[in-house]
Amino acid sequence: MQVLVRDNNVEQALRVLKKKLQREGVFREMKRAAFYEKPSEKAAREKSEAIRRARKLARKQAIREGLIAAPVKKPNDRRSSRVVPSVTPTSPKPS
Repeated sequence: MQVLVRDNNVEQALRVLKKKLQREGVFREMKRAAFYEKPSEKAAREKSEAIRRARKLARKQAIREGLIAAPVKKPNDRRSSRVVPSVTPTSPKPS
């Protein structure tokens, strides 16, 4: 896995790395490997993960085929709060 550090901004690179590791499931796997898991628990977990993946795939396929409506995406408020409002030039006040 590779993360580019731009302008010596290590904090941003760490955030990107953590996001990539989260997406890959590395943290979940490390947490799971910290303790012994009985074979019956492992089988139950793998079965539930397979069911979750199959449901997700079926839902995506149904959305693609138009059988169900796609979920409405919420606007990302964090990014819009960073936008600096543009300043409009004001005309001089008449005296």
